[in-house]
Amino acid sequence: RGSLDPSSVSPQQTVLTNNMLASRFAARVISRKARAAPQKGQVRAKSWFSHVQMGPPDPILGVSVAFNKSTHPKKVNLGVGAYRDDQGKPYVLNCVRKAEERIFNGKMNHEYAGITGVPEFVKASAELVFGENSPLLKENRVVSAQVLSGTGALRVAADFLRRFLPQHNSNLEVFCPQPTWGNHIPIFTDAGFQVKYYRYYDAKTIGLDEKGFLGDIEAAPAGSVMLFHACAHNPTGVDPTQEQWKKASEICKRKGHYVFFDTAYQGFASGDPERDIWAVRHFIEQGHQVMISQSFAKNFGLYGERIGAVHIVVGNAAEKEAVDSQLKILIRPMYSNPPVHGARIISTIWNDAELRAEWRREVKLMADRIITMREQLVKALKELGSTRDWSHITKQIGMFCFSGLTPDQVDTLAEKYAIYMTRNGRISMAGLSSANVKYLAEAMHEVTKGK
Repeated sequence: RGSLDPSSVSPQQTVLTNNMLASRFAARVISRKARAAPQKGQVRAKSWFSHVQMGPPDPILGVSVAFNKSTHPKKVNLGVGAYRDDQGKPYVLNCVRKAEERIFNGKMNHEYAGITGVPEFVKASAELVFGENSPLLKENRVVSAQVLSGTGALRVAADFLRRFLPQHNSNLEVFCPQPTWGNHIPIFTDAGFQVKYYRYYDAKTIGLDEKGFLGDIEAAPAGSVMLFHACAHNPTGVDPTQEQWKKASEICKRKGHYVFFDTAYQGFASGDPERDIWAVRHFIEQGHQVMISQSFAKNFGLYGERIGAVHIVVGNAAEKEAVDSQLKILIRPMYSNPPVHGARIISTIWNDAELRAEWRREVKLMADRIITMREQLVKALKELGSTRDWSHITKQIGMFCFSGLTPDQVDTLAEKYAIYMTRNGRISMAGLSSANVKYLAEAMHEVTKGK
């Protein structure tokens, strides 16, 4: 420290100084190693999670991983369930942009929402499902809560059922279609239910197995919980006709089943929100006190906002107060209250006649593009000379198509053509565009010729 004239330092002093510095450095290194290494008699803290095994990869996310790794110039991702425009880009609705601008200009605060959400949104979500002139809403017989999109709605509903199902449902079984959306199974399993299945999809016709569908609903124990997809069944795209829904309603009523509708595509399936919710409203008209999980990811394009609702039809206003109180008790320790931005967007659009009309036009535009892609795919396959019956592609509805391709054929599409989808042959129609639909048709024709 301080200044030192080098000329005044002898060689012996220099050597001594260097040795002292080296000794100090070595001592520090040894001290650090000693502190890091366990001393004799010491026990290293055990690892609490060394027993945790690697979980299986998500099959849908695996499709995206394979797509991203591919360097093929014509690669196509038909796995992800999010809408894309004809250029393959994410699509933000104009009505959403306008609503966001109004919210920004309104200089709104960022205070907490209530436990069951933003009231204006909760009202709008119920009106979309039940109809603005619904007798149930006028009679104050619907308990509604804003939740974390469709997944959150399902989980909150499942936990509520787990707590409050009547004693004759104490076996805690829920019946889902075979197949069903993959997340239904862990949601209900984690909530304490045993997942059972009713027949739904007929692989031979690539359509609905009506006999199995209705027969299994009939055969289920009286008072069972029946989960139905309101429209645009995921993953098959196969929906019952109105006559088939009527038969299912009659059986459920006679058997005393509790009906749970999952509606994730209202308006997005056909382009008509009223048509897409027909089954739900029919069951209600027939006297069913249904439960509904509702998502706004697809029909408003608000995937990342995690905006949804859960609705429970009850017998009277007094029952509504009790159920509402228990729903709040359930939600409070789970996530306390939901985010406000998506709720403000929906309520701004719904409560403005001009923006609501624009939303109806835009959701129809999205649905029509999906329908057009179905038609173009079938047309291209026919023009290529395919002799297979591909009519199921246009008969199915919504974002997904069960193509009828086998796992081996799907593997060939990925390996030879860099076309990626889940191995059950499910195609996300939103991944198709006018630029790649012919390429997909050519590849599908090649892997199915003579089979």
